[in-house]
Amino acid sequence: MRKILDGLALLAYCSLIFWLSDQERLPMPAVFDFQDKILHFGAYFVMALFSWRALRHTHVKNLHLALVCLLFCSLYGLSDEWHQSFVAGRTASVFDWLADSLGAALAVILLFRFNQKRGKQLSLFATD
Repeated sequence: MRKILDGLALLAYCSLIFWLSDQERLPMPAVFDFQDKILHFGAYFVMALFSWRALRHTHVKNLHLALVCLLFCSLYGLSDEWHQSFVAGRTASVFDWLADSLGAALAVILLFRFNQKRGKQLSLFATD
């Protein structure tokens, strides 16, 4: 059951990002320069947490789990930028994709290191 819920949580989060990317404008004002990069970084940091939790059920080694999570988030970010290139009022940006990938990378590194220190094979989160 937990496997299904974790997968659904990742799917819901990816759907939210897709929906936000499909909007002509985001419902928040720009307060400072490069604010969007911080938002991209944070959004994909969270996506990496969800993907780690969903993919941990495959029972692979932490290094493989980390690489798959990073690859998933980075490729989703790339597809998201491509998607935005078709939305009126939005543009695709390599720098947004880089912020996505860096946010995911930081989350994956922290999860990997935390699990190594705890001697856990699968996850920072509660086990099945």
